[in-house]
Amino acid sequence: MANWVIYGRMSNTKQDRENQLLELREFAHQQGWTIKHEYVDAMRGSGKKSRVQFDAMMAAAARREFDGILFWKLDRFSREGVRRTLFYLSQLDGDQVAWRSYQEPWFDSCGPFKDAVISIMATLAEQERISISERTKAGLRSALRKGKKLGRPMADLDMHKVLKLREQGLSLRAIGNKVGWSAALIAKRLVGA
Repeated sequence: MANWVIYGRMSNTKQDRENQLLELREFAHQQGWTIKHEYVDAMRGSGKKSRVQFDAMMAAAARREFDGILFWKLDRFSREGVRRTLFYLSQLDGDQVAWRSYQEPWFDSCGPFKDAVISIMATLAEQERISISERTKAGLRSALRKGKKLGRPMADLDMHKVLKLREQGLSLRAIGNKVGWSAALIAKRLVGA
């Protein structure tokens, strides 16, 4: 008999929690799985959630303390985007830990569609990465058109004071300690001065 765990990310209402856990337990029993542990994270306020139990579960999976994870739906397993979710599922595969979505039977590491699902998710993850990159570049172009300067602001370094200290024979490190900037920045500015 395989040892599985249940993962739930649920609202704080006791009814929601017990209803989902009850159905997950019954499903696991029908599959002939022994439930070794239940990891349950509670959503807080406006969709924020604690991930303490999720992190503990993933650490236990890495140690191969169980054979599989059963969760209600993929969006209850992770809402961190396609790339991060794919990372978690791939990590479980690497740890040889099975996974199954109760509400979405096609999200099943043991099922016939596993490779197709992973391929689709990988493609979606790549598209998500491209979209984020395109939005970032468009935002930067827009900022430049509006006359905004990009990057870190120039350090406010009093070069007159630096040159006086240098004339007194102080090292770059000693000067840096006096003016509150790194020796590397001072050297860079001296070369450009």
